[in-house]
This record gives sequence, structure tokens and C-alpha cells, in this order.
Amino acid sequence: MAPGRRYAHGAAGRGCLNSLTDFCFDTMMTTANDVQVSFEFFPPANEKMQATLWRSVKHLESLAPRFVSVTYGADGSTRERTHDAVERIVRETPLTAAPHLTCIGAGRGEIEAIAQEYWNMGIRDIVALRGDLPKDQPDYRPPADGFHYASELVACLKGVADFDISVAAYPEVHPEARNADADLDNLKRKLDAGASRAITQFFFDADLFLEFRDRAARAGIDSTLVPGILPITRFPQLEKFAGACGASVPDWLRERFAGLDDDVETRQMIAASVAIEQVQALRAEGVDEFHFYTLNRSELTFAICHALGVRPGKAAA
Repeated sequence: MAPGRRYAHGAAGRGCLNSLTDFCFDTMMTTANDVQVSFEFFPPANEKMQATLWRSVKHLESLAPRFVSVTYGADGSTRERTHDAVERIVRETPLTAAPHLTCIGAGRGEIEAIAQEYWNMGIRDIVALRGDLPKDQPDYRPPADGFHYASELVACLKGVADFDISVAAYPEVHPEARNADADLDNLKRKLDAGASRAITQFFFDADLFLEFRDRAARAGIDSTLVPGILPITRFPQLEKFAGACGASVPDWLRERFAGLDDDVETRQMIAASVAIEQVQALRAEGVDEFHFYTLNRSELTFAICHALGVRPGKAAA
């Protein structure tokens, strides 16, 4: 996790597909077999969405990801659908499933029961998150036997069984954190409680991740930090996501997508270009794990992985 060479912000930030890309590609291809990827899906709400999800799962299955995660409503609102999606992945694919689990609105006994059920299913990986505070409860307090923080959830899960736990990290600082140092302190507590790695919120300026990695190292964090990559399917949706989680949307990115609201094909080409530049820049800095927020679509994620050298033939080998 040692700090590496910085790429030129102006070139990569604005997407010069020239010597930088050639260098990143050459560097990446020499160690492509060392790259690990994981994918995030969300539980479908109807049959049409179920079909879309399953097509994506089967398409990405051939890339042999380290795990595939399935999101969970912040207050447990998607619990049954999350469970059903995870159960089907376990039953019908060779993939390692990593269900999300949040603790907002849940007591210790409830969390322990869910965790034990997952363990009995053969689940060994969990993404542990606090979850969003209820918007209609400004003075929310957890149940008497509940948890305030994700670090407490991690400790509880490790008490149930020896899960491999991933937690969340925020290169641009969690919106509720007092400051960047306090945010890093919270991340360290989660990792010290037993988490194996931290997956970041999405970002678009690679320097944000690299600077975050450096700050984490100075704070004594030596666990794996996995960049979260969001392929852009619809720009207005992206801006909504970014506003909710405190992620910045660079002006150069807005310019890239300007005028493409009704041009799906060009929008997809631009989206692939942006994400490929991003992962290549990170790969050149020694990053060898990536987590993709697929939004239940496989095409862009598959293309980005292909550019990283993660391909069905190599996965099988």
C-alpha cells in the first residue's frame, strides 16, 4: 500500500488517450493476472428486474470475481429480496456471495440470527455497513440492544462466526463525519474490529483515491483499500447518487456527457472510456483490486474488466 507515482492530473483527469494510456496499458498487461475484481448488485423488485439481474450475473460470472455483493436496505427494507438473491447465487452459480448487512433499526439478536442463517447457508463473506439514518427520524436512536456504529456491527459478526468482512470507506469524507481525520479514525475502528478490507465510495478523480490511500497509511491503516468504480449509465442518476453520498462530480465529466441524454450509444462509449481511463490510472499506481457498482447491468463492467486484462480465458486459467 506504499504511495506510488502520481499521473499527471490534467492528462488523466481530462482523458488524454495517448502516451499515458499506452503506458498504463503496458504496465497493466504485464500483471493482469494479479488483478482481482468484485461486483455489486441490488435485489430486484419485480420479474423484469430479476431477469436483468440474472443476465448480468451470468455474463459476469465468467470473469471469476473474488465475490459478488448484494445490497440491503438501510433499515432492512429489502431483507427478503436480498436473501433470495443471495440464496439463488449460492445455489445456481460457483460465485462467492457477499450479502450486505446494515444495523440501523436492528437489535443485536436480530443481527446475530441473520448472520447465523447466512453462515449456515455457506456464506463466509459479508459487507457490513451502518446504513443510512431514517430521514423521518432526525433524533433516531438505535434499539436498546442495537448498534450506533458499523464497528460494533463488525465486532458482533465476528462473534457469530469467522466471516471475511468488508466495510465502507470514503475518499472524500463521509457526509456525517466531523472532518477527514475523524473519518479515518472511524475506518480504523472498523478494521480493528475485524474487517479485512475497505471498499470505497465511488469517485472519478483518481488522485482522490491515491491521496486517501496515503492519508490512511499515515494513520496506521494497512488493510486493503479497494476503489469502488461506478460505470455511468445515466448522468442525472449519477448526480443524484453523488449528492446523496458527498462524492464530487468534476466539471470535465459533466462536459463529457453534455448533450447525450437521448444518445444511448454514444453515452455508453463515453462511459466506458471514462471508467477505463480511471482504472488504468489506478492500476499504474499499484492498485490491483477493484469493486464495480454494476447497477445490475453487465455490459460496461465487462468491457472495463476486459481492458484491465480480466477475461474469461484468463479467469479459467
